[in-house]
Amino acid sequence: MNRPDRSTVRPAAVLAAALAAGLALAGCGANGDRSTSSSDHRRPAPAAPDGGRTAAPAPSGAATPDGPEGERRAPSRAPDYLSTFALDVDTASYGYARRSLADGRLPDPATVRPEEFVNSFRPDYPRPADDGFSVTVDGARTGADGWSVVRVGLATRAADRASERPPAALTFVVDVSGSMGEPGRLDLVRHSLRLAADQLRDDDSVGLVAFSDGAETVLPMTRLGGARDRVREAVDSLEVRASTNLEAGLTTGYDVAAEGHRKGATNRVVLLSDALANTGETAADALLGRIDAQRREHGITLFGVGVGSEYGDELMERLADRGDGQTVYVSTRDQARKVFVDQLPAHVQLRARDAKAQVAFDRKTVERFRLVGYENRAVADEDFRDDRVDGGEIGAGHTVTALYAVKTRPGATGPVATATVRWLDPATRAPRERSGAIGSGALGARLWEGGHDSLQLSAISAYFAEELRGGALPGSPGLAALAGYADGIRARSGSSVVGELAEAVRQADRLAVRRPSPEGEFGSADPYA
Repeated sequence: MNRPDRSTVRPAAVLAAALAAGLALAGCGANGDRSTSSSDHRRPAPAAPDGGRTAAPAPSGAATPDGPEGERRAPSRAPDYLSTFALDVDTASYGYARRSLADGRLPDPATVRPEEFVNSFRPDYPRPADDGFSVTVDGARTGADGWSVVRVGLATRAADRASERPPAALTFVVDVSGSMGEPGRLDLVRHSLRLAADQLRDDDSVGLVAFSDGAETVLPMTRLGGARDRVREAVDSLEVRASTNLEAGLTTGYDVAAEGHRKGATNRVVLLSDALANTGETAADALLGRIDAQRREHGITLFGVGVGSEYGDELMERLADRGDGQTVYVSTRDQARKVFVDQLPAHVQLRARDAKAQVAFDRKTVERFRLVGYENRAVADEDFRDDRVDGGEIGAGHTVTALYAVKTRPGATGPVATATVRWLDPATRAPRERSGAIGSGALGARLWEGGHDSLQLSAISAYFAEELRGGALPGSPGLAALAGYADGIRARSGSSVVGELAEAVRQADRLAVRRPSPEGEFGSADPYA
């Protein structure tokens, strides 16, 4: 993939309109008036002709041409009524923010990406029977005049651990520099690698590279069957050394991955580091270029696992983006278990390549809208069906949530939005699409009243992230109230991860998050004002 690099977020300058913590609450989109059905089709996203009405989706199985030359194109529309972005399942921003708050400091606003807060929780969206996506669209009123939240939820079929999957060839590239000497940091990495060795199948292969001021191949690519003890011995041999030469680590790691490349397997480099490069080539562009070349030549992707109280968030994000991968952040053994035991099958079993979403808002019903987060995933509207433009790689059992603040026109009724997801089949690279829609009648309920736990949790995460990065969303109840709503969900669901969210919000409130000055509902940078 060659997505735009993720740079630091400047919340006052960008328009926003958006888990793998494992929460499975009953989603508001699962039944009743608040959700809509999805349709599978191979056609352009619903069109908005001059009247602004979205066209009805084609019936499931309708014979419509695929591909750039055969497709029917949607009529042009005002760009303000389309929102297009590449899918994202990263969660590192939320994990690192929680670590910072637990240490008694607010996270740098530039490291706060709301979509990664929202996607750190896994709503109970319906799962498709096939290897594509389900599409759920729901929403509720926020209490601000005319404003609602609209949630677009996408989900893939979970991995069946007993079923066949392509083998994995994973090269673990481990930072053993001096900064990894922070108490418990390298111990956590070793623990994570042992979990991975126990979790993978006999037919999977692993290699191990350690880097500090230089890089060393600790274990060449090795089939796990009959070699698990050898892998554990290699992991146990890791020790803290000198400075951080990330360039040497990645270069050697990709060399090992290329030498051990397995056709038909999931070939991936797994980087475990605090991403604080200080030796060798430290410029991101040079590192990104090397990763991109390996991705193009060998199809090797990158999975970044961040550790440490001081963490190079921006660099890790950009590396994973250029390497067609994802990032997570771990600071405890419980989090390591979620990543390397609970989530590992999703990371090695691909459901969709180059996945993008496009949400079409009805101009007769909608006055303004705003996507929360995804600034670094923006895709030009006209590139939605250009399959040469890269999107996100999505694994088995993943969910992706995009949350929008939407202001409807006074008294308007009718369609509000139609969401379409497009992806390439991992095996055949054939394009596929699926859509879901929501009307004004589905926005009657109030967000903060009972019965909306799943939607409330997505909203709490988004509002929390916006507060941390100095922004504001219509209808925000403030941090203290957000913590209270999270406590209520925790009491009803028994979910410990929601309890952790509530505590993080309270910690931020105690640290006196700076509120934005009231310059309109979106601040001075709002282009819709």
